[in-house]
Amino acid sequence: MGAALATVPSALLAGARAEARPQVVDYPSAEWQPASTSNYTPSNRPTAYPLDYVVVHVTQETYADTLSIFRDPRSQVSAHYVVRSSDGHVAQCVREADVAWHAGNWDYNTRSIGIEHEGWVDRPAYFTDALYEQSARLTAAICTTYGIPKDRAHIIGHHEVPGSDHTDPGPLWDWSRYIRLVNFA
Repeated sequence: MGAALATVPSALLAGARAEARPQVVDYPSAEWQPASTSNYTPSNRPTAYPLDYVVVHVTQETYADTLSIFRDPRSQVSAHYVVRSSDGHVAQCVREADVAWHAGNWDYNTRSIGIEHEGWVDRPAYFTDALYEQSARLTAAICTTYGIPKDRAHIIGHHEVPGSDHTDPGPLWDWSRYIRLVNFA
């Protein structure tokens, strides 16, 4: 699997299986593309856990392959959203109230929304205007909903999660541009 698709230690997953949820998206522009219920933990966030972060990932896979990985019950990985490179289309895979398994750190998984971006950390052509713009709108909406500050202390890269061995979104991700777009969305 790609570098951005983190797993959760199996000890944390024991008995953690999700029930089917209605196909209602949290972000109105998103298309519902559900992850396997074996790949996230049902919850009632932000009541059960406060939401403090948005974690930015790069898939190291295509959009379609990422959705397939999230649907595979053996993968034990998911994110709340996936943004397609070509047109910025947003798929929601896990409800925001539930805990997606994206950060590789249980504490950060419980306190964050994970957004995967189609592409590879070393191929900047995947970081299109549409991808940045639509992702920034999504991140702004999440931050507004949960009172998350729209800054780099709270909108972080996967590589900034404590204990992470991942490099995404990588040095070619334009953080200045992204945070500016989030704040103007």
